[in-house]
Amino acid sequence: MSEFQNVTIIKKANVYFEGKVTSRTILFADGSKKTLGIMLPGEYRFNTDAKELMEIISGTLQVQLPGSAEWLNFQGGTSFEVPAGSAFSLKVSMLTDYCCSFLK
Repeated sequence: MSEFQNVTIIKKANVYFEGKVTSRTILFADGSKKTLGIMLPGEYRFNTDAKELMEIISGTLQVQLPGSAEWLNFQGGTSFEVPAGSAFSLKVSMLTDYCCSFLK
């Protein structure tokens, strides 16, 4: 899906890691939530409250998922899931555009 319709967008940006990761929150009529964002090159660690689906729109990164020592490669057009109540690490090698869906 390349666009969302009938949504509410929160104007205030979510800013992490001194502005190297930013996103905007999108709310849907059914109560679901997504964020659309950009990550600059760097290494980051995120904690999750809800289960997340990370869709990589463009760019390249490596992900270390919870409970794994292995780094997995992802690029534009791929995605991965992260369990609720966990943490994951990223090594972003180039500007990366992403969409994060918060799953129930």
